[in-house]
Amino acid sequence: MRWLFSFLILALVSVVRGVSTKGNRLLVVLEDSSEKDSYSRFWDDLGERGFELSFESPKNDGLSLFQHGERAYDHIILFPAKSKGLGPSLTAQNLLKFLNLDGNILLALSSKAPTPSALTSLLLELDIHLPPERSNLVVDHFNHDVLSASEKHDVVLLPRPDALRQDVRNFFGGDSKDEEVIAFPRGVGHTLGNTSPLLAPVLRAPRTAYAYNPKDEADVVEEPFAVGQQLNLVSTLQARNSARFTVLGAVEMLSNDWFDAKVKRSPGERGAAKGVKALKTSNRAFAKEISAWTFAELGVLKVGRIEHYLTNGGTNSTSREVNPTIYRVKNDVTFSIEISEHQLTHYAPYTPPATDSLQLEVTMLSPFHRLPLTPSTAKSPNSTVFTASFTLPDQHGIFAFRVNYKRPFLTNVDEKRTVTVRHFAHDEWPRSWAITGGWVWIAGVWGTVVGWVVFVGVWMYNAPRGGAPRAKKVQ
Repeated sequence: MRWLFSFLILALVSVVRGVSTKGNRLLVVLEDSSEKDSYSRFWDDLGERGFELSFESPKNDGLSLFQHGERAYDHIILFPAKSKGLGPSLTAQNLLKFLNLDGNILLALSSKAPTPSALTSLLLELDIHLPPERSNLVVDHFNHDVLSASEKHDVVLLPRPDALRQDVRNFFGGDSKDEEVIAFPRGVGHTLGNTSPLLAPVLRAPRTAYAYNPKDEADVVEEPFAVGQQLNLVSTLQARNSARFTVLGAVEMLSNDWFDAKVKRSPGERGAAKGVKALKTSNRAFAKEISAWTFAELGVLKVGRIEHYLTNGGTNSTSREVNPTIYRVKNDVTFSIEISEHQLTHYAPYTPPATDSLQLEVTMLSPFHRLPLTPSTAKSPNSTVFTASFTLPDQHGIFAFRVNYKRPFLTNVDEKRTVTVRHFAHDEWPRSWAITGGWVWIAGVWGTVVGWVVFVGVWMYNAPRGGAPRAKKVQ
């Protein structure tokens, strides 16, 4: 009975604790161990979600991200380091290799510590650009906390990111967006390149914010690194293999001091319209959301069954052949795909945004059909079945049924099924007598045959009048 009791305990724990779809081995690279207690609430939240945290110093020579050619960890959190180097294990090349092996990385920056050259090179590889100065700070004279930054204005208050595009899933919006603010204390801004479709900003700076070097003692900043919404404070990247990388511009966002802290908005811009009143930060909820997304607890799509079959076979027909390898031109085909979405602790049916939809491509060298996939009436407790019905083109060859669905903040779905489309067999062509429009030509053919027979009969059996002509005598 002990094994049964242990099984029930493990089942109960797996229900109440979240589990990442890519594993729970989490490496935290923290140079100063004395700062560990300052982020204890963040560590507790990760532990309650089922992660096994391993704290290591970047100066540890025994630290290795790989073992026997595979990942030694599933996720990495990189905290700011005071030293310029991170050791031989945390080079830009190794971190890129970690991403290529489906690992996830959360990088936290700070204006108090210079960014190591290895991380700067890594960000440049990903088309993320930091200010050229080693020390850089984001300030806002109109949207700052008057309680903690009344003079320097370096604690920027931001609303929840509810203004994301309507065709993407918003995992960071919160519930009561009007009363929730995010504190961005003493952080670093960055800009994103325009060439990579894999980058997606989460938090942008207000239009009155700018980045400058606090060591510059000039009263006026003549050439700031970036201003307004050119500055990105929190950005994400999802690689083509669905590995995730997040840049958090202010590591203090994760500290205990700013989890559910009381702040007061400055009486300017957004604060002037709503008055100066005390608010509570939603940094803890935002930290949970951004870490859950980075560590593949949110926005993970899983593909279940994929079926295609002849439509005229009937969906309830027992003789219907599912996923045949060969079709005939002009066949009526139905295609279905089952997709579910991971939501922290479980898989749930996936529902795309109202302005977006899945599409099915029927391609050979180029698409012949591009059809929307609509949710079917078939119900499943943890997935949605999307279907589309179509007629195969009048072209034989090797075709592919492809679902290529790539959206920001969602893992990529690229499923393809290859089938052969043949032409009509010799006994499948419709006969001429069955075609009404061909009756005129059939009548013409038989009219010609009958006329020819009559002509031959008349010519053979119709003798000429009179006898044969007599030959003349030659004298």
